[in-house]
Amino acid sequence: MPEIHFVETASFLDFARYVCAFREYPLRVYSYKLNGKIVLSSRRILSNSLFSFYIPQPKTGRYISYSEEGGKERFAIINSTKTFAKYAPIIHLVSLPSNLTINPKQIKDKFKPIEVVDLGSLARLTYNPEFPDEPDVTLFLFPHKKKWVIGYITSIDFEDTVYFFNYVKLDKEPTKPFLHYSLQKDEDPIFTDSFRHGYRYLPVIKLKRYHKIFGLG
Repeated sequence: MPEIHFVETASFLDFARYVCAFREYPLRVYSYKLNGKIVLSSRRILSNSLFSFYIPQPKTGRYISYSEEGGKERFAIINSTKTFAKYAPIIHLVSLPSNLTINPKQIKDKFKPIEVVDLGSLARLTYNPEFPDEPDVTLFLFPHKKKWVIGYITSIDFEDTVYFFNYVKLDKEPTKPFLHYSLQKDEDPIFTDSFRHGYRYLPVIKLKRYHKIFGLG
């Protein structure tokens, strides 16, 4: 039976950043009832299951709009696309398929954790030579055992696909939503909420809590 694992983002802004930020084509968003509440979710397909980020739906609409202007993120749920922004379409469902197992105790596609030395190595890991024009630059942040963990998902295709969660431990929670780094300059990456020419930026998606699919124990 197909499985679906739900991971709640810390805020609607984190969810909007996940589906839109630095994506040429924003992700599809689904609206339906989960545990008695209407939620918005966006799924990632794994080998044997779905991995779905979600947030309670703050209002109804047809699109999530998102933009970064002057160091400030702007986001909303809207019904028409009038301004310059990115738009994630919302598909309203009557219900989830009845044959899905929600949040099973045994996880078929649990990630293999790999600890990375520093944020610079984590940032460089987001470059994929096999798909250089289709970067997935999303980092995930959550609290875990009195630390904060920030990480990036990768995979290797054998007979079965193996998923990895590459992570760095932080002593305190980052307060800015993007990781800024340079390919040319000898500078350590920093968290920021503004943009400068000549640097690369990775959106940081804060999750409400740790989920065991990340494999950290």
